[in-house]
Order: sequence, then C-alpha cells, then structure tokens
Amino acid sequence: MLPDLNDMHALLREVWDTRILTNGGPLHERLESELKSYLDVPTAMLFNNGTIALLAALKLLELPEGSEVITTPLTFAATAHAIHWNGLVPVFADVSPDTLTIEPESVRKAITAKTSAILGVHVYGTVCDLDGLQTIADEHGLQLIYDAAHAFGVTVHGKSIGLFGNASVFSLHATKLFNTAEGGLITTARAEDAKNLYFLRNFGIKNEDEVVSVGINGKMNELQAAMGLLNLPLVAEEKRVRSQLRERYQDFLKALPGIWLPPNQPGIFPSEQYFQICIDPVLFKRSRDDVYRSLQQKGIFSRKYFHPICTDFEPYRNYAIHSVRNVPHVEIVKSQVLCLPFHGGVTEDDIDDIRDEFCQ
Repeated sequence: MLPDLNDMHALLREVWDTRILTNGGPLHERLESELKSYLDVPTAMLFNNGTIALLAALKLLELPEGSEVITTPLTFAATAHAIHWNGLVPVFADVSPDTLTIEPESVRKAITAKTSAILGVHVYGTVCDLDGLQTIADEHGLQLIYDAAHAFGVTVHGKSIGLFGNASVFSLHATKLFNTAEGGLITTARAEDAKNLYFLRNFGIKNEDEVVSVGINGKMNELQAAMGLLNLPLVAEEKRVRSQLRERYQDFLKALPGIWLPPNQPGIFPSEQYFQICIDPVLFKRSRDDVYRSLQQKGIFSRKYFHPICTDFEPYRNYAIHSVRNVPHVEIVKSQVLCLPFHGGVTEDDIDDIRDEFCQ
C-alpha cells in the first residue's frame, strides 16, 4: 500500500526543512504517538524493522542465556532466528488444526527445566489461544511474548492485541497492510517499558556522555516515518475492501470438499492481512502445488506461506516438533496451506479467474 505521491512530496519537504533524517526526528515522534493512540497501548516503540524489534523484545525480558523459548515452526524464519540471535534455544511446538496457531497442549509437552518463555505467533492474523498460553505461562513462571507481525490493528473483545503477554512485536514491512516500507513496532501493557526499549534501540545511550546499557541501532528514520504517517489513515478503507474480498472468496470456497477456510473468531476484529486456505489433496482431488502452479500460469500469484516450515531449514533441521499427535499436524498442513491474493488491487476479473480455477 502506497500513499499519494504528492502527499509524500509534501511530507518529505518537512524533512528537508528540518534536515533531521533520523535519531528520533519530528515525524518519528509524531508516528509513534499516533500508533500509541491508534493501538490503544501504554507503550508503542518504533524500530527500523520487525526482526530488530523482535530481537529487542526478547532482550527486554532478560531471559537466562541458553534457556529455551517455545515457538511454532509455522512462521517466518525471523521468529526462530531472533531467539537464536539472543543466545537462546528455539523449541518447536505443534499447531492447532482449528487455527494453525501454536497449540497450548503441545506447548505443555515442550516445557523443560530450561524453558524460560513462550513466543506465540498470530499467524496469518489469526489470534493465538491467549487464555491457554497465559495459563501455561503463569503455571510455569514463563515469560510470554507475541510475534504479531500479521496482527496489526486486531482487537479481542475490544482490547488491543498489543496488550496481551509481556510484549507484542509488529512488522511494518512493505508486505504488511500497514507499512513504513521497512519497520517494526513493540507494544506492551506497561508504560515503564518504554525507557528500557528506548535504550535497547539506541545503543544504550542516555545522553552525550553516558551509555547505560547494551543496545543496538534499531531506530526508524524520518523517511520511513513519513510513509507510515501517510499510510495509517488509509488502513480502514483497505481493510474494508479486503473484508469484502474475504466474503467473495468464502462464497465459492465454502462448499468445496477438501478446502479448509480461515476460522471465524468471535469477538475478534481481524487484521485482514492474509486469506489462507488449506487444500486436502485427497478430498479436493488436486494438491496445493497443483493449484499454485495453475494460478501462476494465469498470472495469479498466490503464496505457499509457510512452506518450508522452520524445521525444514538447515539451521533447525534436527529440531523436534513437540506434539500431542504421533505425526505433528504442522507436518501435514505445510503442504496444504495457500494464501490467495488479498489486497485492494484484486479485480472482479481476478476473482472470476480464481473461482474458475477452484470450481473447474
């Protein structure tokens, strides 16, 4: 999603007038304030990208070096990488067949004496079992963090998704509905976290003469902030259009045998980030890859998110997937999941072509 170029020119003029490009410039401060209000959270801290934000959020929790963090293998590699880069050990738990988010029962099986935290992922914008994960975290004295890269603007019974757990991390990458070209955001329910997050993203610098902690360069620049300030007012209309597109997809997919549709989560205002389905090759008579290739030949580009899964990648290939099943559900679903084109640029002709592909 891109703002009007004339509007961008006007905002960049402000940058040229101030000659402040980074280090907490006026546009950065304005965007951070607007996001804090938009997401209704006490703490909202911008970062230069989502991966750095995830690194910083894990560092904020002060987890013991070498301890284990339980997460899902059905996620972007950055989730596991951020754990590893913090000197921690990623441990993988299976996903729920109903939501494809990390499954509390499988998390329980993954807990050891070395476990220090759970890192849930609101994958595709589907909200994790918040109560189930929090109960486990409380019972075992674990920290709970959420990778909310796909969940910008989600509310749960009116409560911001950014208020759950110890921290939530959002991606503001160009592929996300709300984007700053590149960017990340950490939210927490504690206003006092802002100070520590400030030091974490700015080398631990307190003033010209003092460095009080170990930090990194996680600062968002003014050009990114300008993009965010102009895109934020566009989010509501884009979500409205995607909501209608979701209904159009569901209308022709819901009656097809072997097609799993995204879950309806009562009380949750969705992100409208992705429209994911699963294709059972036996019931549908065609595989996910068959459909993917056929759509591609028509110039329609779907995505096999997330395939391969993290435990298929070289760094994590020998890692187990803890599950309550003999065969983890994620090992089955990874070859079935497909994200259909889901943005305001999908036309009626595009929808007709996609319908023809599934209803042939």
